[in-house]
Formats: sequence, structure tokens, C-alpha cells
Amino acid sequence: MFNVTIIKLKDLIKIVFVIIIICVFFRILFKTIKINNTQEKRIEFNISDFIKFGINNESSIIKAFSGTNLIPEEKTEDVEETSFNKKIQLLFKTATNIFNSKNLTKIETTNSGENNNNKIIEENTKNKIEENAKTEIVTPNPIKESYDQEYNGIKIKNETDYELTDDILNPNDLNINQNNIIIFHTHTCESYTSSESYYYESTGNYRTTDLNYTVSKVGDELTNCLGDYGFNINHNSTYHDYPSYTGSYNRSLSTVEGILQNFNSDIIIDLHRDAIGSNNSYAPTVKIGEDYCSQLMFVMGTNGGGLYHPDWSSNLKFAIKIQEKANEVYPGLFKPLILRNSRYNQHLGKAACIIEVGATGNTLDESINSMKYLAKIMSLVLK
Repeated sequence: MFNVTIIKLKDLIKIVFVIIIICVFFRILFKTIKINNTQEKRIEFNISDFIKFGINNESSIIKAFSGTNLIPEEKTEDVEETSFNKKIQLLFKTATNIFNSKNLTKIETTNSGENNNNKIIEENTKNKIEENAKTEIVTPNPIKESYDQEYNGIKIKNETDYELTDDILNPNDLNINQNNIIIFHTHTCESYTSSESYYYESTGNYRTTDLNYTVSKVGDELTNCLGDYGFNINHNSTYHDYPSYTGSYNRSLSTVEGILQNFNSDIIIDLHRDAIGSNNSYAPTVKIGEDYCSQLMFVMGTNGGGLYHPDWSSNLKFAIKIQEKANEVYPGLFKPLILRNSRYNQHLGKAACIIEVGATGNTLDESINSMKYLAKIMSLVLK
């Protein structure tokens, strides 16, 4: 028996790359540069700068030396020494970032006689979920819940003329493709209240075309979290509400129809941010453990408006099943479900739905936090 250490090729390349950088640095450290053809000055490097600074983009090393010799033979009057020193610092900040990156893996040593499948454990605490975490609604500016029916603990606001019988609501006979999931945004530009982490310049009333600050960013997080559980995700961030808000649902219909031509999926999630009239400060919030999260809400369509929608009951069963589990493990994460006459393009799948993530008063941080819990719930229901 002997211990075997396995290192991914990607990590080995990173290590070799940093070693090369260090070698280059020491070559530069002891190389003198002529200044104004009369003076020589040794490059000084403060190791504390190397530790102190960090950057997030590994490609910055390319930018730092783009169009410049890595080791210039001499300095001229129009090239300041500080510019070269900054390039050296940037080189080492890049090396630091590679080793401190959240994607850097830990190497696990295992006994080959006990486990032939040696593992590399990836360090990722961002999406860590505290088991049995205390959950409580902490909305700072609450609005009284509105609902007229309750099914297995799920509050439902029924805005249709349908009588919601057990045949319509009971999710036990739900039969869908559970592996593939489509995520898209009919209102892609919907954004949140700015925060220290996510401050943006609004290009509309709680709207922006910068996808780093919209509900699309929330979709990115849900995609990553669901991917960790083994789901196949197709996340589409096409603008459907820009430059014109009118016609958003027609444009998103075309987008999803196009996706379905090559990606078979029953679960189709239209991820939105809610808005409550003129109450821009409304921020439905739930605290799970130490995480402040935007509350979620299903908005489900029917054929009550006269449009073809034969599977609306199947969609509703899916939402019921997800919310039942949510009420069990994270009570308060979901607000009352809303059922409406509009179709909302939900005729495209057997488990199609709108999920509203927070409202205008919530921050993007809170909405991103919600996604790891939604993904956990979906994994418990579907896997």
C-alpha cells in the first residue's frame, strides 16, 4: 500500500507558470538599468507589496506587458522608471492571485488500497449551506400577505375563476424531465437597490443594461449552484425588454422556442425581480442562518385568458412540489404563490414557471444569496 497524490493538469500548469515568474523576477532584481545613459539604478522590490496587492484577472499579465519588452535594455527620458516598477508589481500581483484564487484546489492524499478513485477537493465556501439553519422573515417594510386558499401549507392567491381541486394541485403524479433546466429572463434589465458590493448607474427605474447588476446576474448564480448538483443548465441572457419594454414576452417566446430546438427541457424558469407599484422600498427578506436573502415567489399562468395552455396544471404541480419542500427546510423563503389568467409563455414546458426574486428594495447581494437555497431545494425534489 502506498499513498498517491493526484494533481490536475490545470493546477500543475499554474504552479509551473508561477515558478517561471519567480525566476524571471530574480533575474530582473539583479539587473541594472541605465537611466539617462549616465546613471544606473537597481530595481527595488518590496516583498510586502507582493503580499499586499491582488488582482482578479489573470489575463492582466498580458495587458501589463502588451507592446513592451519584458526586460528593457535601458530607460529613456520619455519612459518613467515608475511605469516599469508598476509592471513588475502587476506581474507579482498576478502570481499572488493565481495561488489565492478560489479555484485553486487542495490536494488530497488517499490510500490506493482503500480508494482507487483519488479525489481532488475543490475549495469553495461561497455556496456553503448551513444545515438546519434558523429561518425567519425579516422584511423591514412588510406588506400584508394576500391569499385566498391554502394547500398543504402553501398559500395561494387565485386570481382565476378555476376551482383549485386536489386533481389540479396534487404533485404526486408529476412526470417531467428532471435533468435539463432552461433559465431565461423576459425582463432582463430588471435590477435592484444599489449596495456597496453592487453599485450601478441606473438606465431606467430600477433597470440597467449592464448584466452584471441585473436579474441576469442572479440567473448566473442559480446556474452555477444547480450545476454543482449535476443539473444541465441552459442560461440565456438575451435582452427582451430593451430597447423596448413592450413586446417582451413575444421576444422571450422566440428565444425559448429556439433553445428548445437543441435542448430538451420540461423545466423552464423565467427569472424576474418583483415590483410593488410605487413602493420602491419594499424588500421582502428572509434570514437563513447568517444569510440575508430575497424572498421568492412563484407566478403561475393558466389558459384563463383564452390562450392555448394545456399543461398549466402540470406547471402548477411543479411549483407546489418545490414550495412544499421549501416550506419544510427553509420556511419563509417563498411568499404566497400567485395564479393568474395570463399564460406567460409557460405553455412551452410541463414545469414552466416565473420565479420573482425579491423586489426593488432588495439588493443584488440578497438575491444572489437566495439562489443557493433554491438550488438546494430543487436538488432535494428532483435528484
